[in-house]
Amino acid sequence: MKLGKIKISKDDHKKGDEPAILDMEDLDRKAIRLAGTMEPDTISLASVTAVTTNVSNKRSKPDIKMEPSSGRPVDYQISITVIEARQLIGLNMDPVVCVEIGDDKKYTSMKESTSCPYYNEYFVFDFHVPPHVMFDKIIKLSVIHSKNLLRSGTLVGTFKMDVGTVYSQPEHQFYHKWAMLSDPDDITVGCKGYIKCDIAVVGKGDNIKTPHKANETDEDDIEGNLLLPEGIPAERQWARFYVKIYRAEGLPKMNTTIMANVKKAFIGENRDLVDPYVQVHFAGQKGKTSVQKSSYEPIWNEQVIFTELFPPLCKRLKVQIRDSDKVNDVAIGTHFVDLRKISNEGDKGFLPTLGPAWVNMYGSTRQYTLMDEHQDLNEGLGEGVSFRARLLLSIAVEVLDTTSPEIMSSTEVQVETISNISESATGKMEEFFLFGSFLEATMIDRKIGDKAISFEITIGNYGNQIDGVSKPSSTKKKKKDSESEQEENELIQNSSEDEADEDGDLVSVSSTPLMKPVITDRNYFHLPYFEKKPCVYIKSWWQDQRRRLYNSNIMDKIGDKLEEGLNDVQEIIKTEKAFPERRLRGVLEELSVGCSRFVTLANKDVNQAGRTKLDRERLKSCMREMDSMGQQAKQIRTQVKKNTVRDKLKLAQHFLQKLRFLADEPQHSIPDVFIWMMTNNKRIAYARIPSKDILYSIVDEETGKDCGKVKAVFLKLPGKKGFGPAGWTVQAKLELYLWLGLNKQKKDFLSGLPNGFEEIKAAKMGPGLHVLPPVSLVYNMKQVFQLRAHMYQARSLFAADSSGLSDPFARVFFSTHSQVTEVLSETLCPTWDQLLVFDDVELFGEASELRDDPPIIVVEIYDQDTVGKAEFIGRTFAKPTIKMCDEHYGPPRFPPQLEYYQVYRGNCTAGELLAAFELLQIPFDSEEIRRALIAVHNFAVPQIKVGQGGKADLPPLEGPTDSEHGPILPVPLGIRPVLSRYRIEVLFWGLRDLKRINLAQVDRPRVDIECAGRGVQSALIQNYKKNPNFNTLVKWFEVDLPENELLHPPLNIRVVDCRAFGRFILVGSHAVSSLRHFIYSAPDKHSNNWASAGDILINVDTDPLIRKMDTVVKLDAMSDAVVKVDMSEEESDKKKKKKKKKGGVEEEDETDERVLDWWSKYFASIETLKETLRAQEAAQAEAEEREDLEIAAEVADIKPDDLLLKGSKMKSKEKKSLKDKKKGQAADGSEKRRVKAKVDELVVYNKELEGEFGNFEDWLHTFNLYRGKAGDDDEHALDDDRIVGRFKGSLCMYKLPLSEEITREAGFDPNMGMFQNIPHNDPINVLVRVYVVRATDLHPADINGKADPYIVIKLGKSEIKDKENYISKQLNPVFGKSFDIEATFPMESMLTVSVYDWDLVGTDDLIGETKIDLENRFYSKYRATCGTSSTYSLHGYNIWRDPMKPSQILAKLCKDGKIDGPHYGPGGKVKVGNRIFHGPTDIEDENGLKKQTEEHLALTVLNHWEEIPRVGCKLVPEHVETRPLLNPDKPGIEQGRVEMWVDMFPMDMPAPGPAIDISPRKPKRYELRVIIWNTDEVILEDDDYFTGEKSSDIFVRGWLKGQQEDKQDTDVHYHSLTGEGNFNWRFVYPFDYLMAEEKIVISKKESMFSWDETEYKIPPRLTLQVWDADHFSADDFLGAIELDLNRFPRGAKTAKQCSLDMIRNEQELPTISIFKQKRVKGWWPFIARDENDEMELTGKVEAELHLVTAEEAEKNPVGLGRNEPDPLEKPNRPDTTFLWFLSPLKAIRYLVCNRYKWLIIKIVLALLLLIMLGLFLYSMPGYLVKKLLGA
Repeated sequence: MKLGKIKISKDDHKKGDEPAILDMEDLDRKAIRLAGTMEPDTISLASVTAVTTNVSNKRSKPDIKMEPSSGRPVDYQISITVIEARQLIGLNMDPVVCVEIGDDKKYTSMKESTSCPYYNEYFVFDFHVPPHVMFDKIIKLSVIHSKNLLRSGTLVGTFKMDVGTVYSQPEHQFYHKWAMLSDPDDITVGCKGYIKCDIAVVGKGDNIKTPHKANETDEDDIEGNLLLPEGIPAERQWARFYVKIYRAEGLPKMNTTIMANVKKAFIGENRDLVDPYVQVHFAGQKGKTSVQKSSYEPIWNEQVIFTELFPPLCKRLKVQIRDSDKVNDVAIGTHFVDLRKISNEGDKGFLPTLGPAWVNMYGSTRQYTLMDEHQDLNEGLGEGVSFRARLLLSIAVEVLDTTSPEIMSSTEVQVETISNISESATGKMEEFFLFGSFLEATMIDRKIGDKAISFEITIGNYGNQIDGVSKPSSTKKKKKDSESEQEENELIQNSSEDEADEDGDLVSVSSTPLMKPVITDRNYFHLPYFEKKPCVYIKSWWQDQRRRLYNSNIMDKIGDKLEEGLNDVQEIIKTEKAFPERRLRGVLEELSVGCSRFVTLANKDVNQAGRTKLDRERLKSCMREMDSMGQQAKQIRTQVKKNTVRDKLKLAQHFLQKLRFLADEPQHSIPDVFIWMMTNNKRIAYARIPSKDILYSIVDEETGKDCGKVKAVFLKLPGKKGFGPAGWTVQAKLELYLWLGLNKQKKDFLSGLPNGFEEIKAAKMGPGLHVLPPVSLVYNMKQVFQLRAHMYQARSLFAADSSGLSDPFARVFFSTHSQVTEVLSETLCPTWDQLLVFDDVELFGEASELRDDPPIIVVEIYDQDTVGKAEFIGRTFAKPTIKMCDEHYGPPRFPPQLEYYQVYRGNCTAGELLAAFELLQIPFDSEEIRRALIAVHNFAVPQIKVGQGGKADLPPLEGPTDSEHGPILPVPLGIRPVLSRYRIEVLFWGLRDLKRINLAQVDRPRVDIECAGRGVQSALIQNYKKNPNFNTLVKWFEVDLPENELLHPPLNIRVVDCRAFGRFILVGSHAVSSLRHFIYSAPDKHSNNWASAGDILINVDTDPLIRKMDTVVKLDAMSDAVVKVDMSEEESDKKKKKKKKKGGVEEEDETDERVLDWWSKYFASIETLKETLRAQEAAQAEAEEREDLEIAAEVADIKPDDLLLKGSKMKSKEKKSLKDKKKGQAADGSEKRRVKAKVDELVVYNKELEGEFGNFEDWLHTFNLYRGKAGDDDEHALDDDRIVGRFKGSLCMYKLPLSEEITREAGFDPNMGMFQNIPHNDPINVLVRVYVVRATDLHPADINGKADPYIVIKLGKSEIKDKENYISKQLNPVFGKSFDIEATFPMESMLTVSVYDWDLVGTDDLIGETKIDLENRFYSKYRATCGTSSTYSLHGYNIWRDPMKPSQILAKLCKDGKIDGPHYGPGGKVKVGNRIFHGPTDIEDENGLKKQTEEHLALTVLNHWEEIPRVGCKLVPEHVETRPLLNPDKPGIEQGRVEMWVDMFPMDMPAPGPAIDISPRKPKRYELRVIIWNTDEVILEDDDYFTGEKSSDIFVRGWLKGQQEDKQDTDVHYHSLTGEGNFNWRFVYPFDYLMAEEKIVISKKESMFSWDETEYKIPPRLTLQVWDADHFSADDFLGAIELDLNRFPRGAKTAKQCSLDMIRNEQELPTISIFKQKRVKGWWPFIARDENDEMELTGKVEAELHLVTAEEAEKNPVGLGRNEPDPLEKPNRPDTTFLWFLSPLKAIRYLVCNRYKWLIIKIVLALLLLIMLGLFLYSMPGYLVKKLLGA
């Protein structure tokens, strides 16, 4: 049994010492012996050490985690950003997006008159609910058209997905994905549009990585970025989900009997006290069946039909039986159906299907109370504590063909009746027999200990005597074999407990006799069962669906074996033992054998009655999965090498998850078994055992893992009572034997019990007595043992006192005995070093069985309190090593070795215990035995050889060694670890942020260091306020520690405050649990780093493969004037590839140095970050693909390369198209970019700088000091609120004596020990310059879902509030500010950067803050004071920021590191140590004069400092770091992020230059002039009254920023009969534009009530619409086109060439940007959507777009419309546009000519033809006559 123990091996034993350890080789050899001829890999190591495994398999493993984790509420935050919508169906709509989660709704603002609105609005929802309630909530996005205060608007389309789907995504989020909208009222229409959004779900402790994702370019590709999980097809079809509800049985009473009796008196009939109906929830909809009045066995035969897209994005379907009541309906029981378990999406998969099958429902106990405290359990929250009912249901799915005409188009839930189902459909009824025997009941909680106790076992309603079956009142007799009849009999039988049935059948005895507990110790009682063990047995009838459980059992067993093996491998790796790969090979071998065994076993009983479709399909898919898993395991086994163990271990863990998923059977059969502890008919505590675990089968693999075995069962409190401390204390511990099987197989039901008992039958002698199971068992074999518990130490215990420490003691329970170690006060790492001896422990059963399978030992650790009872800290289990009296006490098993046991408190770990346990058999005196035997059996026995009597042959116990502890036995020598002498040096630097203790400030603190009883005290800090640093830096002490590093005791750091009169008060403490990090190892002189022979030339090249460093610096006319070390080709390529978007670099006229600013650098760097991220992702994907191919290949025995070829062939087509696309872009880009300037870059970290540089703890470590009780709020008990300060310092430990070399080195200061070259810690003045670039994704702080953020910076006493510069209504504000603060380290070293929300009234709220420890940065060898930039320049945007030049920095580093150098040589070389670097050597100043300089060379060395031997490390580059903002009120959940960096300059150095200007770029003013020349082919809307002709009164409307802000209309071209319109009309749109972000900036008040203007950024899109003007009614919208000014198709040259394809194939066509072209003229199509949602051409417009900057616009202004200046001439419109009655002739002429022109021509032609024909006929006869007569 593996209980989270960490096994230990000893490396080198001292010669004279008995090895107390099982050596690895011994193990291997012994394993081989055990296994006979098996190869060493396949045998499990665990099977050798007796502690871990069961040999005789009479006992099963206990479960160590106690507390139910499921039902407890947790904090969740769901953030959704709605970015934009596209392709919304509908004409001229005003869309609003509604985001709905559960019952919370939030709306975006309304965008007018557009079908592709841009919102970019951020919503946050906070929840505090249990996890699966959260994951079942539905996220619903819907678009609503023209909603306002008065009307709710019309729904365009919705998208639904459950929260669980989002949470199961990588990083728990979807980023920039398109949700496809569908119409719930009409499923025939298809897609109604797309919403682009980000959705993220954050639980407590999750950290969301905001992706600096790179696919902006691909984002317009909607189909490729749909909001769907992996593997779900983009085109989802509609499907019907049929949930058929047949009937239910075994319902509990849901009403009081008083009312029933009153009714009975009046009406005279007995009613069932429940009115059930079934309610089904799925995908946010619910349907319910009819109510069956008063029926415990209702029959519905109805089906609930849902219409939903398939595959659905909702994982679970909830079925609930409810009781209809006048006041409020309550749930009787709930069942969740996981759709993933009842379907399979593979190519051989199947649609969801289930049943018809019974599902069992569990919930609160069955007796009816008005206020049920466990009602939540019936709602499906938490683990049900009792059987409630079972329901017969089935589920089917039918995918719809939406084109067929007779389909129901709405998605409303429907309910229909269905036909009845035959009795046998769910399987044949069989009689089952359940037997249980209670071998021991101990650890009964003392609250219950004074009353008599009995235990009851129930299965379904059978065996339940208090609140079991509610007898149906329908008195009509049913057939004998039907179920209810059996249940009725059952009731009768239970009432007359021991009578036999008519058939001589057995009755059920479901509870043990009452018995009074006996006291064990202060906390616990036990029942005195001793040799008489009570038994229970129950008969029950169920459909025989054992096959389902058998298959689950086989898989579970394979899974358990795999899990144990994997744990072993992890242990071996963790403890750095030899050969983990062997063990892993063995594990995989076992797995593949198990899988093939499953395939042979599972395939029988196939045509049994009651097999559902799901049974058949599931069997097929399980067999496929198991088969392939077995193959893969075999495959991977051959690849396990020493270096691949970890990767393969990951793969094996995937197998384990898959096994667990497959083993979970969705169709129930036999309900679970409940064991209740009762006192005076009240249920106190329970345990629930799945029936499959105790189900018997003749085939061993199919038997449940606890069937016919003794299991330690811990009873717990029901429902919410079991949360928290109440749930940690054990209510009772049972040793329980259970067996469940068919009645006809019951002959074996006792076979698993420990041998040596007699059966005692029931008292009544009846005819069928020989088959009756026993009522109790009497053991006449008894073994006597002595248990020795060697309690050595514990570490990292839970802090249970307010001082932040505990006073721990351990209590050891074994059988009915318990003993306690001594209490050690005030420590979290007690070393008890105590041996507890339990004498005369009696165990019943055969000696040999006990040897292999001893009962478990429970160790509980408590905190002793002076008043009140001890507080529970945690619990662990162990198995003792057993020595029988005929065995020798010696290696390899004895003396036992100390092992680590994981201590649990509920589900959280609470420390580790280092202990060993041995159980030694005490032989009897032979004389005694003979007497005993004669007394029992009354016959003489020959002399028996038993060995010496009594305890004489037990290994001797040493007496107490130290007198002051009294009679405490220490752990004996062979078991306690071997010690050596170590010296521990402590660096005392200082104390920080000490909080007040009992309201008094800490004034004179001191640090005490203690390890293994020895220690050292720091110097006293005389005045903490003035200087919190210590004046003596290094002290040391010597201590004896175990040689085995894993056994090292923790080191305790305690800070005390020295008060007046010699009093000391504990401020806080910290336990360093692992000293391994601080062990000093002498540097290896022979390693590469120390190579002193010859110099090494370093290629300072980003990628050596491409080309060597260019020392010559090329200065082209175009390059920026900063000299740069040439990059490798690759990087410059990267730059070229960089998107052409980024305007700052792009503009033709912007190559100039003056235009580049810090932001150019920043945006370029973000691009690079995205590039690298993208490359990483691609590489990762490729690696995964390769791995999959390898596995597949090995299964099929092909070389992976061939397969890769195949795979790549398959994929190459798609890839090609992508590549071509990208190549196109790249080539395009590179052509354009050749001449452009290069931009220097900095490094953008998407995390804190600390994460990148190991918290800057390279020599100065920070230890948090804790005080106060540890919190129990959750697994992640956040200890932040317990921190009362920080101790800064370090440790170094080494074995004595130390080699001479080190101490002899030059400049070795013996006072500093190992801490050489450490700066002094006197106070130092520093100028701190904080740059805050921007914040992203802030948590909204105002009601409107926005915030008005501003920055507050605190450092020590100084605080800078930037309140007046708050940014209105922004969640992604760009601050672009720098702040200077002067500070004195060490007093002021913690910098806090907070973002607050400005409020007009009331106080401002904190949104979030981040804290930076500046001191560690300042002193770090990574040199985090001021980041070194990649190039050195004296002016411009990349100016050098540090007051020290690179050469000075380099010289200082060399001096501090005692390195020879730097030596600058000719030709741009520099030598540092034995490394040589190259670089450029001249520089230009502002005036363009060249000078010689060594700075570039020095900087090159600094940028490659990690390559210098011995002292080298990466220096912090010029950077921007991204830090999460946290809010103390919402611990652990990110409230946004801030991008910033900090520079620090010591005041005793020359002052730094002015701060870099990073203020946000001001948008540039532009003016867009749009001339609408003509329109053509506009569709005609109006009918003329008189003539009925079609015409249109055309005008064009356009806007850039939004319809409200700046729409402009042309005049009207009246009465166009051809759709042609002539306008010559000019629109002028001034706007502010940010090049870098490609956004237009608008400032406007959000509403009339807004205090100030809000800044919005929207993409530059010009919308042009064509309308038909009406005089009296509203104008009719005809069509529109929207042009993205950065990327729009070139206009057609003529109206003819202008077609729909320009819009349809937008992706393929080349696009142009108005910002580059400046002037464009052409024809563009107007489009609208018809009823079937097809695009149709509704007109064409000839327009000219001209973009000018504000300056140019001022120079040559133009007029609006056709006004001055630069007026356009009047259009030449045909006269018909004026009304026809003014000039009727003209109009008629026009009409006739235009309308009927062709008709007239046709008529004329026809007339001509007719005339010709007439003439022909007329003259023909005469001509013929002439011809004939020859005239």
